[in-house]
Amino acid sequence: MNDQSINILTYILIFMIVILVVLSLIFIVLKIKENNDKKDKKQKIKKNDKATKNKKAEEVTKEYSKESIFSFMEFDKIEDNMIIKKEMKNYLMVIECQGINYDLMSGVEKTSVEQGFLQFLNTLRHPIQIYTQTRTVNLGNSIVTYKDKLKEIQENLVKTEMDYRQRVNSGKYSQEELEKFYLEVVKQRNLYEYGIDIIKNTEQMSFNKNILTKQYYIIISYYPEDMENRDFDKEEIKNLAFSELYTKAQSIISALFVCGVNGRILDSTQLAELLYVAYNRDESEVYDLNKALRSGYEELYSTAPDVLDKKMQELDKKIEEEATKKANDAVFMATEENKKEKEVREKERKINKLIDDMAKMIIEENESFLGTEVTEKAKEIVDREDTKEKSKKKGGNTDEKKATTTRRTRKTV
Repeated sequence: MNDQSINILTYILIFMIVILVVLSLIFIVLKIKENNDKKDKKQKIKKNDKATKNKKAEEVTKEYSKESIFSFMEFDKIEDNMIIKKEMKNYLMVIECQGINYDLMSGVEKTSVEQGFLQFLNTLRHPIQIYTQTRTVNLGNSIVTYKDKLKEIQENLVKTEMDYRQRVNSGKYSQEELEKFYLEVVKQRNLYEYGIDIIKNTEQMSFNKNILTKQYYIIISYYPEDMENRDFDKEEIKNLAFSELYTKAQSIISALFVCGVNGRILDSTQLAELLYVAYNRDESEVYDLNKALRSGYEELYSTAPDVLDKKMQELDKKIEEEATKKANDAVFMATEENKKEKEVREKERKINKLIDDMAKMIIEENESFLGTEVTEKAKEIVDREDTKEKSKKKGGNTDEKKATTTRRTRKTV
């Protein structure tokens, strides 16, 4: 029995081991399949991501393409002081109006403005649009103008100082004339320093972005569809549109002048700036249109100069400006030193006379204590001593002359 039970147990163990082996094999096969399924899913997800990224890139390129931008802006081009809209179906001309301060006017002025505005409305025979644009005050153009003007003042200052120096060294001019020329130098110098202060203050004001201004515009339009005879080519239609819009604009400007409002027709560059600010609110405060045009921003990707060349030009410009300023300061200091040296020499030459004059003035101030008689005698003594010193100097000079002549005669002998 024992042997039979042992055999049965061994068979049972072998059977269980076989079952365990089979189950482990099945588990391994299932794991391998699961891993393969996960890999396939990941590959599918990656493919889907790549496809979506490519789609987004295509959408972005489509979004920023030239055609989509023009379709968004709804106009073709700016030409002959006009905005030409889609397929030359509409032409626009813009009048910029200078605002007036209505609240600060008197009652009579207010009524005259109101009557003038009523007259302006009654004279209108065509539709108009009124557009208001708020901008931050841009002082960049003013700073550039100030710097150009300051450069002219600096050049005039250098020329004036050189002229004054030549007149001083020539010795052909009297002291009064030289003083007049020197006052002109000081005037130019003060003007130059005042210009530097104005530029510094204007640059500080330009950093303040809270200073806003409002621009007022009147927009008039022209539609070629309104023409009775349509047998015109594009150039003729454009000329007709310009003449029609220009006539309307001039009549509006003259009608607004009665109200005290001055107006002017915007040219093509000003129209581009108007649209640039309208479409680029934030960028226009940092980088305005005039600066972009001056720096060749529209040619950035084609003919932009090398960065190092631009830096070299800026350095050369800075070196020239600093050298001019240094030369200007040196010339001014030299003229100041020459003037002071002349004053010192003049004072040394007149020192005895100045001493005598001061001594007499001191005696006259104490006349109440000394008495009139003593005061007059003291003044005479001062005059006598002055004449004695002069005679001594003359005698000394004659003795020196005699000594020099005797020396010369001895040498010749």
